[in-house]
Amino acid sequence: MASQGNPRRVVTGQMADGTPAFVTDGPSPRSVKIESWPGYSITAIWATDFDTTAVPGIDDPTLQMRSFVPGPGGTRIIVGVIPPGETGSESSAEFAEKVPGLGEAMASDRPGMHATDTVDYDIIMSGQVTMELDDGSEVTLGPGDVLIQTGTRHAWHNRGTEPCVLYNVLVGCPRR
Repeated sequence: MASQGNPRRVVTGQMADGTPAFVTDGPSPRSVKIESWPGYSITAIWATDFDTTAVPGIDDPTLQMRSFVPGPGGTRIIVGVIPPGETGSESSAEFAEKVPGLGEAMASDRPGMHATDTVDYDIIMSGQVTMELDDGSEVTLGPGDVLIQTGTRHAWHNRGTEPCVLYNVLVGCPRR
């Protein structure tokens, strides 16, 4: 059984002879833990890029993706687990190495603050998380809440007592 941070993933596809099939059933192979931020993980569930076809066959695009942030016309669905407490700047180099695209988007002046050329649909599955905008304004979200993140500079904070599990769908589109 897969954990909340790496849920069961069932993928349909098409075999070489055109027969539809369930080609994957289990956790994603692209799950990252940040050792300097105990309890944090990010898992790529699926990825599409501009030239991706709807019927992928049996290839897993999460293994080939070069960035956790999609380019224009691309998508990502990722699951993040944010442990209680704040992240420190000591995790930024490891994060940049293990989570390409998102790691480079992190601001050097404020740990965790970042912006990407995406529209994100963020769904809180469990726990509680606070999203802070660059101007210091905040909103606290809980299970079942959905945040639409439109390319603004922001940071996530878990000020609760249990890990927060977020499902994030990122759609690549340029900011103005």
